[in-house]
Amino acid sequence: MRRILALTLLVLLAAPSAVPAATTTVTRETQRDVMLTVYNGNLGLVKDVREVRLPAGLGEVQFMDVAAQIDPTTVHLKSLADAGALRVLEQNYEYDLISSQKLMEKYVGRVVRLYLGDGTFHDAKLLSTNGPVFEINGQIHLGHHGRLVLPSLPDNLVSRPTLVWLLRNRQAAPQRVEASYLTGGITWKADYVMVVNGDDTRGDLTGWVTIDNKSGATYGNAALKLVAGDVNRARDPRRERRMMDIAAKAASVPEASRDFRSEGFFEYHLYTLDGRTTVKDNQTKQLSLLAASEVPVVRHLVYHGAAEYYRNPWGMPVSNQKVSVLLEIRNSKEHRLGIPLPKGKLRVYKADASGSQQFIGEDWIDHTPKDERVKIKLGEAFDVVGERTQKEFRKLGAGLWEVEWEIALRNHKREDATVTVIEPVPGDWQVLHSTHRWDKPEAHTLRFSVVVPKDGAARIVYRVRIRG
Repeated sequence: MRRILALTLLVLLAAPSAVPAATTTVTRETQRDVMLTVYNGNLGLVKDVREVRLPAGLGEVQFMDVAAQIDPTTVHLKSLADAGALRVLEQNYEYDLISSQKLMEKYVGRVVRLYLGDGTFHDAKLLSTNGPVFEINGQIHLGHHGRLVLPSLPDNLVSRPTLVWLLRNRQAAPQRVEASYLTGGITWKADYVMVVNGDDTRGDLTGWVTIDNKSGATYGNAALKLVAGDVNRARDPRRERRMMDIAAKAASVPEASRDFRSEGFFEYHLYTLDGRTTVKDNQTKQLSLLAASEVPVVRHLVYHGAAEYYRNPWGMPVSNQKVSVLLEIRNSKEHRLGIPLPKGKLRVYKADASGSQQFIGEDWIDHTPKDERVKIKLGEAFDVVGERTQKEFRKLGAGLWEVEWEIALRNHKREDATVTVIEPVPGDWQVLHSTHRWDKPEAHTLRFSVVVPKDGAARIVYRVRIRG
């Protein structure tokens, strides 16, 4: 009885289904399609389709040329010919790449061969890579004494980042498989350039997408999609540090571009490139996002106050405040736009008297849906200045004040200037009197719009009672 059980066990162990077949190597040369989706926050989704022929049953597969910053926990493999044909039993991510230092580390304590200049050689034991240090004929030698030759390539070293699977396959015929995974080291951003006309009423706006790829892989002839929006991710500080260690320095290689098609996607926006492109490893690529001419522009001059002005006495004029210069555009079809604008930096240029374009300011814009307004702060006005003076401060009781302010605006330009004065008044407040009309756009905002004549001045005086 025992002999029968033993023979049965040997037969089961020797069964073909229980013993992995020879390793199958799948390289980028068998790639038939690649789709790349890039997110704002250092994240990419890769879908890599390759043609393979796997033996039926149990087998090991080396899927090479994946991103060096791959997140192995996100890998998904499926057969496009038969969804149930493949089953992954085990997965390993091999990223211990071959280098001279790694090869020497693997041979510490082992015998290597040192070839001398005359063709002779010594068999030496490598004691340490720090030096290096060899033992030759019982003596310790420091440093290289010849050309180091290793007898074979050590295990667990790979030339390229590789996924190694133990698979069970039921389809021996050729099939296409899709490996999808998330990777770090790749991100994108939007940059905008606007050139305004002489009277600052219209501008030509162009937008560019900049993709920065440090993921450790090249995505050849890829279908490219970009996701704009704030996608939440669970943080893993230890993995993030490892990804930063793997990342390489990027080279700047801008390239030609095509158009993007925009669509709503969940609570984000998806931009799909018309056509395909190659995103190389360690490359910065630029692609055209939009181009719009004669976009209506509104220029604003804004003079801001501060909340602390209303609960403290001020014994002298506050004269070190600047008048801000802003440009406003409306993201609508009537204004030759009307597409979701991903967040990015917008730079503005204008021609001087000689016709040469000059840089006049830049600002960040947030994700902006269609029909919303975009305001860009360019800087501070040179010829329009402001000064505020506290004319009276009275504390009427606990939590009750009356304050009177005078705001003097002076315009040294050759044309009239309209200045918007924004006063952030705290608490519950009431304007007792004012020399100019005002409005209340928000609960704690008092706003004036004042025309300051050319080479002239305007003066606002108002008194406010505050409780709180």
